[in-house]
Amino acid sequence: MVLLRRVIGDALRARRQGQHRTLREVSTAANVSLGYLSEIERGQKEASSELLTSICDALGARLSEVLREVSDTMAVAEQVEGVLTPPLPRGGQDKPLEPISARPRTEVATDGQVSVTVRRENPLRTTLRTTRNTRPTNPGSTRGREVVGV
Repeated sequence: MVLLRRVIGDALRARRQGQHRTLREVSTAANVSLGYLSEIERGQKEASSELLTSICDALGARLSEVLREVSDTMAVAEQVEGVLTPPLPRGGQDKPLEPISARPRTEVATDGQVSVTVRRENPLRTTLRTTRNTRPTNPGSTRGREVVGV
């Protein structure tokens, strides 16, 4: 399962790294401790809307832009069965779900602007990698992000 706080943290980290800025620079500009910002980026802490606004300001981004990016990622991830919700029983019957095999499984979903690749490594670890077209006028320009959900 992918957690919203991990997708938010990943979007913030991708913006920071895209600007070639350190955690220290952004934490100072946002007036948040370096450790706490690191936990937010890693999806370990849930940031308040006030704190998210402060971090976005420090990154020169609007909160609405970051939340739209997160929303797009989550919407595409919802298309891949079992990422955000448990898989449906096979054959429409009310029988127990089959165990996830020991072999990693990979699924891909896209909406034209965002592609999500889901790799289920075991029942407790799912890797979500998104690729987004960041410039509609340049279809070759993409940025990838990876979120690991438990």
